[in-house]
Amino acid sequence: MILRKTLHHIQKKQAQSLIELLIVVGVMAVLLPAVSMGLIASREGKPQQERRIHAAQLIKESQEALRSVREASWANIETNGTFYPEHDGSTWSLVAGTELINDITRQIEIEDVERDDNNQIVGSGGSVDPSTKKITITTSWDAPIATSISSTLYLTRYLDNATYIQTTEDDFNTGTLSDVIVTNTGNGEVTLGSGGSGSWCSPSLTIASLDLPKSGVANAVTAIEGEAFAVTGDNASGVAFADVTISNTDPPVASIQSTFDGYKTNDVFGEADYAYIATDTNNKEIVIVDISTGTPSESGSFDGSGSTNADAIFVSGSVGYMTQGSTLRTFDLSSKSGSRPQLDSVSLAGTGKALSVSGGYVYIAVDNGSSEFQIVNATNPSDISIISSTDLDSSGISDIVVNDTATRAYLSASSNSGSQPEAFVVDISTKTGSRTIIGTAETGSMNPNGITIVPGNKMIVVGTSGEEYQVFDIATESSPSYCGGIEVDSGINGIASILEADGDAYSYIITGDASDEFKIIEGGPGGTYSSSGTYESATFDVGYSTAFNRIVPTFVDPANTTVQLQIAVADALAGSCTGATYEFVGPDGTTGSYYTAEGSIAFDNNGVNYENPARCFRYKVYLSTVDSSSTPIFEEISVNYSP
Repeated sequence: MILRKTLHHIQKKQAQSLIELLIVVGVMAVLLPAVSMGLIASREGKPQQERRIHAAQLIKESQEALRSVREASWANIETNGTFYPEHDGSTWSLVAGTELINDITRQIEIEDVERDDNNQIVGSGGSVDPSTKKITITTSWDAPIATSISSTLYLTRYLDNATYIQTTEDDFNTGTLSDVIVTNTGNGEVTLGSGGSGSWCSPSLTIASLDLPKSGVANAVTAIEGEAFAVTGDNASGVAFADVTISNTDPPVASIQSTFDGYKTNDVFGEADYAYIATDTNNKEIVIVDISTGTPSESGSFDGSGSTNADAIFVSGSVGYMTQGSTLRTFDLSSKSGSRPQLDSVSLAGTGKALSVSGGYVYIAVDNGSSEFQIVNATNPSDISIISSTDLDSSGISDIVVNDTATRAYLSASSNSGSQPEAFVVDISTKTGSRTIIGTAETGSMNPNGITIVPGNKMIVVGTSGEEYQVFDIATESSPSYCGGIEVDSGINGIASILEADGDAYSYIITGDASDEFKIIEGGPGGTYSSSGTYESATFDVGYSTAFNRIVPTFVDPANTTVQLQIAVADALAGSCTGATYEFVGPDGTTGSYYTAEGSIAFDNNGVNYENPARCFRYKVYLSTVDSSSTPIFEEISVNYSP
């Protein structure tokens, strides 16, 4: 029994030992790999750490080497590709390829940088910036553990970031002008030719004046090329109508071709063969005068209803437009003979003092009304209607003129009201509803009778008292600025302006001077008028190859005008810009694109035509207008470049 217990105890012990052994084996199976890896990591950790430290040092060295290479010359890092730095004992340079240092591979990757229209760096879709490079430095090794580390930086030509500026009259006079002129209104600018050799802002009465027949008071004038039409109907001692011929000479000479009498007249409109006078005759408020033969004769008339006098007359095609008190009437002019029939009429807010017609719309200056400016839709002259009324907050309106494109109306107030404006610039690009007053001007103590616009962004207001002839610069429409004038003590009762086909521009005024009523003022400056032109700068020779980065132009572009720019960058020939070939391009580097605002200068280094970086720089400005009274004004260019 005792033996059996002993054997059982021994077997139990053996079983426990076996279990313990199995547990130990299981634990060791878990621990031994970790311990083994730990031993291996411990053994290899120090070399890996040493390589990482060495690799980081190589990156730092590469960064310093790159800056040294860049400072020596930007050309050293202009070429894209893979490089490594090399030191010859005194200087650093870049060598194509990669290098192996103590089992660590080092390389420097150079890439272009692109920027968007806001000059911000973008990954793609922008313009290449020739003065910035993206640098990626990478170090890698395979043992003990395969690893790589990298660093990215951007290098620029910051060492000599320079600016070339042209802004003065002397600067611009070094360039080549084609149908443009250099003026000195604000220290120097380039504009389109404005039709004369004088200055609108410095008017003079040096051209011989003309005495209209008899001693009547001239009260209205209109003009076509080579001919002006004046009426002197304020009293019975003048002729009803005078046809004035004007020679196409410099200076022009005015002479009386013929006269027509028998009516008191308030307004006149002239064409090549006919003149139309607005009278106070009840059954002939409009009289049609045939002037084709040189001896004026009455050929027809229009009788407006009632006994109110005709105030204003305008003719467009085969339709006549007359204001008679507070009524606008249209009448048929398909024939000039006999009594002409009325087509339609519409009531105005007050007396229609003056009118202008363009593109099927009638623009009317209304006196004594809460709506001093009204627009009438006359696309169908037999069915006209008022579509716009605007309160100018003026005590009265005297005259109106509309620009070539019928996008602006200019009105003069008929009486001076202290600090209230006497001239208005109104937006008529849209015809319906109350129109926006863009800008106003004050004429001081002058009481305006007439207004006109002339080439070169100038508005002229004439009248009585004070300075009777005043010129305003309207390049900035929101704030017309007085730029000059003359006194005509006898007063000015009307003004008309003309732009001749050969590019000469004049304003004609009629005054209260009984012996010299008709006077001519020459336009200008700059010779003949032009609707488009170019300015090409002189060559800017930097003296060495450089990257041109960005242009910043400054210009004024009134409504209906445009300003565009292109630039040309060229390599020097035999160490000089003389004889270099210039290809003008826009922001995308092609000849078909143009700058209309500041922007980056395209990079191109293919060795053909347009180049950037290069040494020789020019720019070209393209100016144009579709409105004879408006011109764009190029004021300044700033060009950033970096060697």
